[in-house]
Amino acid sequence: MLSGYTDTEDIIAGINEAGIFQYLLKPWQPEQLMLVLRSAADVYRLQLENQRLSLELRDSPALLAERVANKRQHVREKFSLDRVARAPDSPLNATCEMIDRIAPYDISVLITGESGTGKELLAHALHYRSGRAAQAFVTQNCGALPDALLEAELFGYKRGAFTGAYSDRVGLFQQADGGTIFLDEIGETTPSFQVKLLRVLQEGEIRPLGSPRSVQVNVRVIAATNRDLEEEVRAGRLRQDLYYRIANLTMHLPPLRERPMDIPLIAEGLLQRAMRQLNRKVRGFTPETLDCFKAYRWPGNVRELQNEILRILALTDSEWLEARLLSPKVLRAAMEESEEQQLDLLAGLDGSLKDRMEQLEARLIRETLIRHRWNKTHAAQELGLSRVGLRSKLVRYGMDKT
Repeated sequence: MLSGYTDTEDIIAGINEAGIFQYLLKPWQPEQLMLVLRSAADVYRLQLENQRLSLELRDSPALLAERVANKRQHVREKFSLDRVARAPDSPLNATCEMIDRIAPYDISVLITGESGTGKELLAHALHYRSGRAAQAFVTQNCGALPDALLEAELFGYKRGAFTGAYSDRVGLFQQADGGTIFLDEIGETTPSFQVKLLRVLQEGEIRPLGSPRSVQVNVRVIAATNRDLEEEVRAGRLRQDLYYRIANLTMHLPPLRERPMDIPLIAEGLLQRAMRQLNRKVRGFTPETLDCFKAYRWPGNVRELQNEILRILALTDSEWLEARLLSPKVLRAAMEESEEQQLDLLAGLDGSLKDRMEQLEARLIRETLIRHRWNKTHAAQELGLSRVGLRSKLVRYGMDKT
């Protein structure tokens, strides 16, 4: 307000009752007026910003809670048993049913199976179907570290507990308090470390290295191994009392070679992941490629299958992943199985003699092409056909790739 009145009471009343920001008396200077206007604008902007922040702060707990709930739901769906690739007649179905039954009960679980079969995936599924799903799930490979480092990782330590301990560290058992800890390759631990782990499981408390007092923890333990732990107990490499502590219930995860019906589903999921990783797009696998996958025994299980899919995806120049790009060991396994099944194939063919001969001929042509990595010239030479004759038969049996 600009005014020539200088009554003090009027000025005070104008500021307090009318909400006047500044009372300027005549005579006034333009520079002074501009300075006051800029100050008024800044104050007004700050007031609006303060109101906005106040609203955000008031609403942020609900917003944060919603975001956390959405992320938690996403993780639950990611590790849901429904996401485990398995066919209706898969031997893995019995294991998944067992997980569904025991998940609510707070007991230790031992998962056995070969390396690469997906033991950690099932441990995640078990955790997120339990009452501990809202708490932490932490993982430690017990075979990856020597005893001293493993103890520090699991139990934590205080600053100065050993050389290099420059600050306190919270161990994985404390991080998993209220939740689940997954101890992979539990059979690789030494007897001296097993004594320390057994005390934690019995007493429900840990003692960080260098600490004078113990810390209570409430943790569900899921352990995994690719060894026969009962044999390890008999051999004296695993304490019997520790075995019974970690194996309240044992479930076995069958290897990939015992689940050929699951391979197409698993391969499709791995292909989707590989396409994202390599930024490539293909339509899928040819039937010959899936047949080769089913014939191979996969000693590395899912990890080996994943590597094979990455390999052929990187090598392909087609929209379909063809068998000719497979590793020699995978192709060789398909050929060996074919030779073993020839008599069974002849006995199982249906139809007239002509139909059976055509089925057999198509099978032999396909196997020859796979063996020669789809080189039609070499395949035609082995079959005693001309290249044109082979091409004609490929068109006839729907196997033409060009």
